[in-house]
Amino acid sequence: MNNKKEKKKIEIPIEGMNCASCALNVENSINKLEGVQSQVDINTNKARVEYDPQSVAIWDIEKSIENAGYKVKKSEISLQIAGMHCANCVTNIEEKLKSLDGVYSVNVNLNSQKALVYYDKNQINSEDMGKAIINQGFDYLGVANQVDPDADDKLYEKDLKDKKNRIIVGFIFSGILMGLMFTPHMAFHNIGISMLMSSLLIAIIPFIYVSYPIIKAGFNSLAHKNLDMDVMYTMGILVAFISSLLGTFNIILDSSFMFYETAIMLPSFLMLGRYLESKAKRKTSSSIKQLIHLQPKTATLLIKKENFNENRGKENLTEEKAIDSNEYEEKEILIEDIAIDDIILVKPGDKVPIDGLVLDGESYVEESMITGEPIAKLKSKNDKVFAGTINQDGILKIKATHIGKDTVLSQIIDLVEKAQTSKAPVQKIADKVVKYFIPTILLIAIVSFIVWYLILGSTLLFALTTLISVLVVACPCALGLATPTAVTVGIGRAAEYGILIKNGSTLENAGNVSIAIFDKTGTITEGNPEISDVFILNNDNNDKNYLNENIENFKNNNENNDFENKNKNDLKNNKENNDFEKNIENNLKNNNENNDFEKNIENNLQNNNESELIQLIASLENNSTHPIAKAITKKAKEMNLKLDKVDEFENIRGKGLKGKIKGKTALAGNKSLLKDENIAISEKSMEKYDEFVNEGKTAIFLVYNDSIKGIITLTDKIKDNSKKTIENLHSMKIATFMISGDNGKTAIGVANEVGIENVLGDVLPNEKLEKVRELQKSGENKVLFVGDGINDAPAISGADVGVALGSGTDIAMESGDIVLIKGDLENVVGSIEFSKKVMTRIKENIFWAFAYNIILIPIAAGLLYPLFGIIFRPEFAGLAMALSSVTVISLSLMLKRYVPPIKRGLKEVTT
Repeated sequence: MNNKKEKKKIEIPIEGMNCASCALNVENSINKLEGVQSQVDINTNKARVEYDPQSVAIWDIEKSIENAGYKVKKSEISLQIAGMHCANCVTNIEEKLKSLDGVYSVNVNLNSQKALVYYDKNQINSEDMGKAIINQGFDYLGVANQVDPDADDKLYEKDLKDKKNRIIVGFIFSGILMGLMFTPHMAFHNIGISMLMSSLLIAIIPFIYVSYPIIKAGFNSLAHKNLDMDVMYTMGILVAFISSLLGTFNIILDSSFMFYETAIMLPSFLMLGRYLESKAKRKTSSSIKQLIHLQPKTATLLIKKENFNENRGKENLTEEKAIDSNEYEEKEILIEDIAIDDIILVKPGDKVPIDGLVLDGESYVEESMITGEPIAKLKSKNDKVFAGTINQDGILKIKATHIGKDTVLSQIIDLVEKAQTSKAPVQKIADKVVKYFIPTILLIAIVSFIVWYLILGSTLLFALTTLISVLVVACPCALGLATPTAVTVGIGRAAEYGILIKNGSTLENAGNVSIAIFDKTGTITEGNPEISDVFILNNDNNDKNYLNENIENFKNNNENNDFENKNKNDLKNNKENNDFEKNIENNLKNNNENNDFEKNIENNLQNNNESELIQLIASLENNSTHPIAKAITKKAKEMNLKLDKVDEFENIRGKGLKGKIKGKTALAGNKSLLKDENIAISEKSMEKYDEFVNEGKTAIFLVYNDSIKGIITLTDKIKDNSKKTIENLHSMKIATFMISGDNGKTAIGVANEVGIENVLGDVLPNEKLEKVRELQKSGENKVLFVGDGINDAPAISGADVGVALGSGTDIAMESGDIVLIKGDLENVVGSIEFSKKVMTRIKENIFWAFAYNIILIPIAAGLLYPLFGIIFRPEFAGLAMALSSVTVISLSLMLKRYVPPIKRGLKEVTT
């Protein structure tokens, strides 16, 4: 009965279930866990689970669902916290939030003071999480993206000023107390007060003022059963002050136990460390702060005068219609009040408040913080502009297409913030150490006291000194900051180059890739193919039809081509000049120059057939969004061709298109499509098709009414930096592959031009992921996949590192672990270089954090005293502790100046 009461009941929303067997699979997978019973409802797509939290954690249940091939539907939220000082604070908050029902995972970042929580919004909300944080003794400021950046800045400045004041007071009064130690005792007799009492009176108020935040945090942690560094510091500070107090009044201790200057200097050094740490940590997140401050607070809205209070100027402007400023009124509004299709006026020097299209005006716009490109771009009518970019010299009138969270700037900020909050797998080493760090330090401090005082027979003063020094010098903060500071700075720096790395694990994995796979169209090539050839394929009756058509034209062309009648008429009517022979000669000459009807008819026939072919294929392709379809429909538009309605349209993935035009079946696609549809390909057609393919062109058959009408070819320009990218990858010992739905010969031609070693052609979209998995299984390969389209999304998601080009589709960018804002292929190399650099810096940070503790803790315990007479005074131990964290952060800050070798025109060679 008691066991039943201890069990918890939860509902878990699940994605990807389509049938009853799916629900059964999930149910069986969950029920395999010890002490868990579940019932999965396919109608609600939820699993009702009863489990024993003592035996199974909620993330174990989540993992069992994923093992069955499905996903838990999660919401995510970023919480802003204040009051965290060390890695133990991080651990305490993470464990508390994870214990809440409905919370799946938590990542707390000491550097940014944020917690990224994945949870079920049906079971828990942000208020519940906030209460849990407060109950742990920390300050909960609210949901991160709802915290006013200006308010955050003011809070930071206030905190910095408070620390600075305490530091100044602490050092002044500790200096005074040190001076008293060298003052002759007679001076105190003359004023009727002892040196001990004078020291106490001078120290008491400054000690309380300087130490109060640390001691308060220490007791607060104890009250919430948390053991962190504030507890350790509090113990050290109080031991120093209480020992001095007891020595002053000769209670147990004598006057030799004078630690008043130490009791004040110690928290002063700790406060100095936190002051420097706060300033340094602020710099690590400067990139995200700059992005946030790019967003202006207000905008100038243009409203048509007669409709001032009605439709805000939304009068469905056409592309041709210019905006007359005299017809509009300007009104300053908050950016939160901007609506889609509003017309915004952006003056020189102003920041663009939304994503939109230029309706009127021309100006250079600086987009470096969005694209990483330092050169301003000229923007004119119908060009896209992005929120946060800076208008330089002209006036622009812009139609809003994306606002608020939907702007590119907001999406970049969101991605970078989440990435900076995430943890790299290498941090697990530090997390494991931190868990046992403080108990170990407490044990060392107590053992050192016992050894020196009870075993080695040193003075109580010396033993207490080692105790305090060990408590204070130990620093898990450096370990806790080693990874997040480097991740924060590195990801922020990468974002400045238009490289968005979504999380810490991606940052770690990218530097270990051994294979890079590239999609062809839109990735290696521009993705803007153009029609190169239109080849007409005539059927067997064409010659006869051609001749009959010529004869018909000959009969109908009486005015120009009835040679005999014209000569007779000329003979009869030309009374002034009856030179029959001359007339015949003139007519013959004119007929040769103007009436070579056979040639004219042939040209007209070719032109008509070409137009008919493009009209048919464009009518089909108009229903597709593929780059090839866009190229063909663009050509039809240039030729002013009217497209036909297509019925029963079908997109046959990887093969082509099918539909009915004027009641007859039309096909546009490759050999596989024609084979599936039982369309015979003549030897002549196949020869021409192969000829085009061997030239590296994309060839498409057009079939109408079961007859092949022709072949259209397209060529796609290779991106300027594709070859350079591949060369750099090869210099890093990374094997390259290209994968494409195009036929093998076309794909090989493109691959050879850029230097790619391996080619996989004729690959259907659903087969791309299979190819990725095959390469992952062959040895211990880490596979990177680069793509830009919807059909690349599965492969991007399935790769160890998925790279989505920002010029591609939204779904591809959502799937990618890394997003390249400009679609700049060089940044594939740049992202790998960033990964290697940041991971090297993380390892250096962890090394120095470990080395600091391993070296200084034994010294603080008095290890060098027997040999060299060296003792680590508590105040200097406090200074060393402070400098350790600052050193780690400073090493991370050096990443702000890092420039990837590929951006310096260098190759990073792996030997």
